[in-house]
Amino acid sequence: MPDTAAAVAERPPGVDVGQSRGSGFAPLLRVVRNQGLLERRRGWYALTITVNTLFLAAIVTGVVLLGDTWWTTLLAPPLAVFSARTSFIGHDAGHSQITAGRRAGRVIGLIHGNLLLGMSYGWWNDKHNRHHANPNHIDKDPDVVADVLVFTGEQAKERAGFRRWLTRNQAWLFFPLTLLEGVALKVHGFRDLRRQTPRERAVEALLLVAHVAAYATLLLTSMSLGKALAFAALHQALFGLHLGMAFAPNHKGMEMPDPDGERWGHLQRQVLTSRNVRGAVLTDWFLGGLNYQIEHHLFPSMPRPHLRRAQPLVRAHCRELGIPYAETGLVDSYRQALRHMYEVGEPLRAE
Repeated sequence: MPDTAAAVAERPPGVDVGQSRGSGFAPLLRVVRNQGLLERRRGWYALTITVNTLFLAAIVTGVVLLGDTWWTTLLAPPLAVFSARTSFIGHDAGHSQITAGRRAGRVIGLIHGNLLLGMSYGWWNDKHNRHHANPNHIDKDPDVVADVLVFTGEQAKERAGFRRWLTRNQAWLFFPLTLLEGVALKVHGFRDLRRQTPRERAVEALLLVAHVAAYATLLLTSMSLGKALAFAALHQALFGLHLGMAFAPNHKGMEMPDPDGERWGHLQRQVLTSRNVRGAVLTDWFLGGLNYQIEHHLFPSMPRPHLRRAQPLVRAHCRELGIPYAETGLVDSYRQALRHMYEVGEPLRAE
């Protein structure tokens, strides 16, 4: 395949081939492609999906068998862990890591997002693609738009009332707030149905409602209302916390492009705004491969098991070009992210 076609295939939306070549991305892309790191790993994903499905089925069976006892709530933490694994599969499907066909990828995403998690695949995919196109760009990345949290001093100055209090204390509140993320993702998904085409809306709404109905039926037919609510609260809180721990280290506290400044090429845009987390197999599993955030942003369709193999190539290429390559330990990654949020809120605390 010619270099130009390959660059088009691997760039996120908004990145043109001229930018990729000008930033030194094309030589890296050529090496990665020649080593086969962009080839799909269907067998690996088939095994991953099968194992994850079996664990989910085992947990659901355990809920039914244990029934109306507080011991059943002990199954909420493992369900949260494997719900996060399910979301990682949906994430990979959205990036065409599992299959090159858009239709097959969408089916996998709808099953793992809408049906199994009650989270809109269409909403997430649209939002996440815009993030990949312009990570940490204050005007273009939906992940750094001022909402519950803010990420720049300018955003902090505009806060008022309760949101101002949140910003002052956002570093301390970050992980407690992630306990609500599991529910928030579901709410966003239902709200996004209005944006979708009638056909997309019908499919996504059906699967979202099917999830809610199945989830409620499982809990309410297995235990009393009080225990069911406790199980759901624990499950959703730990699910949100797990996702927060997986996504927090990736970009918070990293470079934020100046909207009026120099326009970065693809390599700079993705490397300077991303942070990797060092670790072994357990870290890869716990973070769903997102600990290789730099490699994932440079090559979004690269299968998850290839990210570790691509890392030394990307690190060496950045060193050769003099581009900083951010990598740290898991605990320190949280420290850096929280320190950035703390510094953003500092002027408000000074007042």
